[in-house]
Amino acid sequence: MNIFDLNKDTEELQKYYNNDLINKVSVFRELYLNLALQHPSLEITYIYASKGDVLSINQKVHNQCETLKETTCRSFPGAKANVSFFGARELIDSSRFEKSYTLQLKFIENYISRGEDNYVVLASLKDFHDFTTFDNGELRDYIFTFNVRDYQGSNVEVNKDIKATLESKHEVDFWWLNNGITILSSKASIAGKTISLDDVQIVNGLQTTNTIHNYIKEKEEKQESINEDRAILIKIVVTNDPETRDRVIKATNFQTAIPTASLKATDSIQLDIENHFLNHEWFYDRRKNYYKNTGKQVDKIISIQYLAQSVISIVYHEPDVARSRPSSIMKNESSYNRVFNQKISLDLYLFCAKTMRKLESAIRSITSSKSKYPYINEQWNDVSPIRILMFHLATLLVVKTISKRDYKTKDVESIKHTEFSEKLIVDTLAELIQLTNKFVDSKQMPISMSIRQKDFMTYILTNVTVSNS
Repeated sequence: MNIFDLNKDTEELQKYYNNDLINKVSVFRELYLNLALQHPSLEITYIYASKGDVLSINQKVHNQCETLKETTCRSFPGAKANVSFFGARELIDSSRFEKSYTLQLKFIENYISRGEDNYVVLASLKDFHDFTTFDNGELRDYIFTFNVRDYQGSNVEVNKDIKATLESKHEVDFWWLNNGITILSSKASIAGKTISLDDVQIVNGLQTTNTIHNYIKEKEEKQESINEDRAILIKIVVTNDPETRDRVIKATNFQTAIPTASLKATDSIQLDIENHFLNHEWFYDRRKNYYKNTGKQVDKIISIQYLAQSVISIVYHEPDVARSRPSSIMKNESSYNRVFNQKISLDLYLFCAKTMRKLESAIRSITSSKSKYPYINEQWNDVSPIRILMFHLATLLVVKTISKRDYKTKDVESIKHTEFSEKLIVDTLAELIQLTNKFVDSKQMPISMSIRQKDFMTYILTNVTVSNS
């Protein structure tokens, strides 16, 4: 009411508001009054931002919004007034919104597909290299955000083959022997032999792009000439639709051996987990090998499948599933949504990852120091059986800490900042080994088969010691 009351002098407003706001009010008033003769249309949007959930806003707040809009429209008859709510979800999505950018790609030939908004072009290797590279010679990392995996290294068979094709002296052109590149773009236009692309994302062809980059970089460092005649095939899909984008990513990556987990890498929940882990100096390997390639601490890098196994064991007390059917968690849509959903806090995902890494470290210490833990190693001298019980051990630690065998997700949430002590880990492992030996003896089957049985976990949960406190 103060800001939009044109009869109030700005000097009067200085009693209440800072200079930055006063300056903006003055600019707005001047523009609005100068344009009054042209009957300008005016739209005012208020944004109410907090860390809350927009789905649980009290009706009284919605009522106040209606009053705010009515008050605004009384000051400016004919104006439009809106109120937008930004909660935690909306703030995260906004933080990921990339500033629009345009890159230009020179090409040799092109074909425009149906609708004249998608393209197939042939570009020389050098022009494609320039398109994907900064002036300082480094790759534009931001154009690979929606790729489901990072560079797999020069020693991977497929990348060896790509390099061999690049170095070949045969007359066959490079693009005849390569699957090419798939690019997503929000907008495209052609002028002559140059296509301008907005918001470029390479969603398939990262291995090829990196291999070409390394090949040309090596040639330039050795001051050797590059064959300008060879070309690469590039498919360009112009879309602003997230569903279409995801379909293209999935379709193009099904042509090569990509783990099912990697195809989920662009889901919003996966981005949330990655950001949360980064804030705590842990590294969620949403794009396979990305953090390994950037030199991060290996024991703090967590893969999608490993996190899924950890959650299944710790949150849902099903270590038998985590151990025997890890890939099925990712392949089955309902299983995937059970593990990765907004009902599980990001802190709990981090707790699961950190707990499993701590157990790995503890088991390595136990198996390498037999004199320190004789009552464990005397029962089980073989290292591998102890390691394959890791997910079962995680479940039992939660059971003992919560003092509840059939616990729920909310129970685990209550201990998500807990660090299990070395004594609790060692004592629980010793009891787990004793129970495992009894079960294996009664079933007369190998340990590797026994622990995959649902009966095994039922037996363990039934017989493990749980405090009543």
